[in-house]
Amino acid sequence: METKDIHSQKAPEPVGHYPHAKRVGNLLFLSGIGPRERGSKTIPGVVLDEKGNVISYDIEKQTHSVFQNVKHVLEEAGSSLDKVVDVTVFLTNMKDDFKTFNKIWAEYFKENPPCRTTVEVNALPTPIAIELKVIATIE
Repeated sequence: METKDIHSQKAPEPVGHYPHAKRVGNLLFLSGIGPRERGSKTIPGVVLDEKGNVISYDIEKQTHSVFQNVKHVLEEAGSSLDKVVDVTVFLTNMKDDFKTFNKIWAEYFKENPPCRTTVEVNALPTPIAIELKVIATIE
């Protein structure tokens, strides 16, 4: 089966040597995507100190930014949010952020939500509080 790498021109640059997504048949596998902004190190809703440590963050702003970045990759690959079938959510603070994330999730997936697994992690590669790993269909 043929595979094709997808490199988005709108989503933030990967923090390692990997594509934004890989198409395999009619499936699209997205690499983990966070809330960073393309072309900068800016993370919506994050305030850092002079040493790069997180002083504060806004999970609502980060979550909306993550969904926007996922949407960019999906659309550039020929898919869309309504074709998402499975999502793994990584949160760095389940206790404080899960309720807010669930509320925003329901805004993006009002009907026919995809399967989902949510896990808490100690840290992510950049000073972010959320990352999504997505599988979608593509035609």
